[in-house]
Amino acid sequence: MSLLYTIAAKLRKQPKLKRLLKNVYQYIGQIASDRETSPASIKCVSNTKYEHLFGYYDKSPWNKNGDRIIYLRVKNASKVTASDIPAEIIIKDVMTEIETSIATTRSWNVQQGCMLQWLGPDFETKIIFNDFRRGKYCAVIFSINTKEERIIDAPVYSVSQDGKLALTLDFSRLHTLRPGYGYMNVHDSTKDQKCPKSPCIWAIDLVTNRVIPLLTYKQLFDFEHKDSMNRAFHKVNHIMINPSGTRFMFLHRWIKNGVKYDRLLTCKMDGKDMYNLLDEDMVSHCNWKDDNTIITYAHTYEFGDHYYILHDKSSKREVDKNLPDVDGHPSYSPNGKYIITDSYPNFRRKQRLYLYDIQTQLCKQIAEVYSSKPYINDTRCDLHPRWKRDSSEICFDGAQGKYRQVYTLKISNW
Repeated sequence: MSLLYTIAAKLRKQPKLKRLLKNVYQYIGQIASDRETSPASIKCVSNTKYEHLFGYYDKSPWNKNGDRIIYLRVKNASKVTASDIPAEIIIKDVMTEIETSIATTRSWNVQQGCMLQWLGPDFETKIIFNDFRRGKYCAVIFSINTKEERIIDAPVYSVSQDGKLALTLDFSRLHTLRPGYGYMNVHDSTKDQKCPKSPCIWAIDLVTNRVIPLLTYKQLFDFEHKDSMNRAFHKVNHIMINPSGTRFMFLHRWIKNGVKYDRLLTCKMDGKDMYNLLDEDMVSHCNWKDDNTIITYAHTYEFGDHYYILHDKSSKREVDKNLPDVDGHPSYSPNGKYIITDSYPNFRRKQRLYLYDIQTQLCKQIAEVYSSKPYINDTRCDLHPRWKRDSSEICFDGAQGKYRQVYTLKISNW
């Protein structure tokens, strides 16, 4: 592990000091940086006159055929989220390079956008995204061909691959406790409550438009309770449904005196059969490999901070020593041959993309992306690499220039 990440790990329980030192470090690094990005084959697919982003790393912006790509155009990405600034939903024809604005949303943030994604099972004719309409959060299913909309009575966080089910959380509370990941259109009614009695995760039937509470904060508080949970603020984040739609994982987080604690939980889609998969203070970013296997960057008391391979409903954990020991956003390629992940900016404000060949067990750095100084702290621009559906290309958000943009990089040469 690098000296930087060793220091960051030790400062985890001193958040104010960590933030101060981080800002000083970034300021000096900005001056020292050559401000270059490589390789030259990185392509900016969005219009550089405006700010653009797609969102998170567990979704693909490409349709199934790979001839269209979707992303957001925003007027101001210097705010973590904005209820008064609409974001345009852009669809681009890859062959003609024509961008078309097809809709707008008022519920978006700089880290995860508006949960914009192609809707299964065909990933071709419809998209789904979150919005704020008639004084409420909602999701919109938009038909690309007919331009028809169908309103779902709750925003989505994770959507099953068959397009029938979704899970969601309290986006207003998430904004309060984690700026840049929630929405601020509606006042957070639980703002002053440390462990609300209200639901924290809901299931959404996208066919019937039925919304069903699954779990409450109190249930999480009581489940395998730890003393550090007492008098702490509780939240959930990073819900991900497994490929077949039978179980989901999520992070239960609590904050006490500025110190954050994480654990990774899984359960059935009805909220039952909950399992505490990893609970050793820090769990960062995760993703499903298959219905039972999860990759995560996390901390364990035995091995420290690494990428781990976990097995659902099992205490078995494996350290993947072939991946870099830096926190990133990992995902498996659709063909199962690769893992892509990234890093946060180093001293010279460079973020890196790493490609891991599972068969050869070789990990290569395939890109180094400069991140300009305005994009720091809660408004930072994480790369969030995500896959094209044929595994030939990746897409990522970047801020190497004046504006945040959407980029692609072919991996065929790697």
